[in-house]
Amino acid sequence: MLRPKQMSKLSVTGSKRVMGSVVELVHDQHVLDVSEYDGSWEGFQPGDPEAEAEAASEKLVTVRSIKSILDVDAEAATPQSITEAEIEAQLPEIQDAVNELDDRRDTLREELRGIEERLDAVEPFVELGIDLNLLGGYDSLEVAVGHGDYDSVERELLDAEGIQQYEIFTGGDVLAVFVYPSEHAEGVLDDALVGAAFTSLEVPDSEVAPESYVREIESEKQGIESEIEGVADELAALEQEHASFLLAAEEELQIEAQRAEAPLSFATTENAFVAEGWVPTEHYEGVAATLKEELGDRIDVEEVERAQFKSDGEAVHEHGEAVADGGTTIGSDEPPVVQDNNGFVQPFEVLVNAIGRPTYSEFDPTALLFLTFPLFFGFMIGDVGYGIVYTAIGGYLYTQFDSPGFKSMGGVTIAAGLATILFGVFYGEIFGLHLVSEYVWGGNAPLHKGLIPEYSYWVPGWILISALAALVHLNIGYVLGFFEELQFHGLKAAVVEKLSWIFAMNGLWIFIASKWFENSKPEFIFTVFDSGEKAAFALGFGGFPVIVGQAGIALFVLGALLLGFGAPAELVEIFDALVNVLSYARLAAVLLAKAGMAFAVNLFFFGVAVTGEGEEASWHFMTDHAYHVGDMYHGEPVTEIMFGGLMHGGLASLLGGILVLVLGHMLVLALGVTSAGLQAVRLEYYEFFSKFFDGGGREYEPFGHERQFSRQD
Repeated sequence: MLRPKQMSKLSVTGSKRVMGSVVELVHDQHVLDVSEYDGSWEGFQPGDPEAEAEAASEKLVTVRSIKSILDVDAEAATPQSITEAEIEAQLPEIQDAVNELDDRRDTLREELRGIEERLDAVEPFVELGIDLNLLGGYDSLEVAVGHGDYDSVERELLDAEGIQQYEIFTGGDVLAVFVYPSEHAEGVLDDALVGAAFTSLEVPDSEVAPESYVREIESEKQGIESEIEGVADELAALEQEHASFLLAAEEELQIEAQRAEAPLSFATTENAFVAEGWVPTEHYEGVAATLKEELGDRIDVEEVERAQFKSDGEAVHEHGEAVADGGTTIGSDEPPVVQDNNGFVQPFEVLVNAIGRPTYSEFDPTALLFLTFPLFFGFMIGDVGYGIVYTAIGGYLYTQFDSPGFKSMGGVTIAAGLATILFGVFYGEIFGLHLVSEYVWGGNAPLHKGLIPEYSYWVPGWILISALAALVHLNIGYVLGFFEELQFHGLKAAVVEKLSWIFAMNGLWIFIASKWFENSKPEFIFTVFDSGEKAAFALGFGGFPVIVGQAGIALFVLGALLLGFGAPAELVEIFDALVNVLSYARLAAVLLAKAGMAFAVNLFFFGVAVTGEGEEASWHFMTDHAYHVGDMYHGEPVTEIMFGGLMHGGLASLLGGILVLVLGHMLVLALGVTSAGLQAVRLEYYEFFSKFFDGGGREYEPFGHERQFSRQD
């Protein structure tokens, strides 16, 4: 799983007379990723598409246009056999019927837009409340209707010359201004309104009241909408009648066009052709046998390259014969990548491919991501309740969506949720409550997050566990990088570029875990794994001896010297051996932060009673009833009530508490994705992948088509 499937480059040479047969056979096999001819051979030109290519492409455009108009539902279609003659006969009839209805619908929609514009135009006149025929057509009066400011308009009318009398009617912000001009005066109203805050409206051409006019227009609108619905029903009937045919025709035409355009990728002369492409090595014999069985001596089939590599990167044949560079194949394309992961691991390819598909020569980190990402996530959240919710969400994504992306994210979420449940069992928590600890572990879970004072010594333990996880994770990355460098660039490059970092990082942390300069180091380094009463993990380890620490420093210096020998400028980065490991402390930080948030939510709802004092204090959620100072809790007196709990404060308090409880845990769930999920991804991408992974591989795109809507009888 750490390597992609091995690929072979297949070459087919033959007469142009059998080129079509080769294309058809290879297309049906659907395993050959065709290489594009790069024009490097003298006397060879890219092939010409078959005569059917243009006609098939034109029909394909027509079918897709009809599909778009009818909004064809692919899920309701049933596969059917279809012939070119049936496409020729039925497609023009369907096109004519669909286009006629579509044109009619467009015309009706345009009419509807015009009606809606008329409705918008008459709306201000409804507010005004004056019959439309009274707003114009006078010989002795000038009239203007529009949006404006009453005071501004009146001021301009008072100051204007040539006006004997005026009247202003209002309806909302709509004004109707009537002016009786002086004798021989013309256009005085328009001149007066130039300086006013006034925007004219065109008066609709009607003899009725605005309300009646609106009813007339709405009646027209309903009629047009009814006609549009009728057209939509006719289109829906056509969609139901022809959906299967259109989908099958599209698929058949797509296959026909693909086959007809295939020669564009071949190297051809007047009488011969050469076609090449990549095929998974496991399928090479089958493809070659099929071609030879059907076409015999009329073609020559050869495996011109098998993508294995020596340390210098030179490609070799299966039997070790080197493939020379410089034109023995029609293209210099890199082999495509087929990631070789099983069904459990495959969903995690979405996380790898998000930053780049592995190149053929790189290790594929998907399997390692499958192992480490859920562990990081589950460690940070560690709660049975949250884990169940995450698993349910993942199951929904995986089962309810056909999109490969959604299904993959569902698989990733399921794995993260299961890991969260597993860690939750060991922490003894469900939605932040210690019920699992009570009922499964008898009140003493094997792991503690460290929020309660009596278990606070677990906090430095998680910091050291994060560092150990970092050392394991980063060492795997460096070792993979070492083997990649060894394979492609030789021992020297592998030593100075990767082994140097392995020596430096491990040597430095061996020194840190040793008793050399013990008094200058944090005390918890030597107590977390010791056998004392406050040891989180009582393994009897209190630090490496001094001599081991000195050996660690020597190893660190050796790593620095090797790094400087290969790239002196990189010596300034040598203390990344410390920083990269400390970066994993975010695992412990998120663990404590999420535990603290869940604790706070439960604190508000249930309340917390405290037994004991100082470092011996224990916190207990009051899930059954409220306690008071002096009450006995499991044989110990209550010394403090940290918070009384909303559930114990009456009906209103209870209802508010339920809201806090639900929304609070929903927030913790959401932040679990945005913090724990993103932090885990960051550690994978930035810290781990950077040690051996670049990405940029080419996707495997085999020539052919998986039939979904059409059948070959």
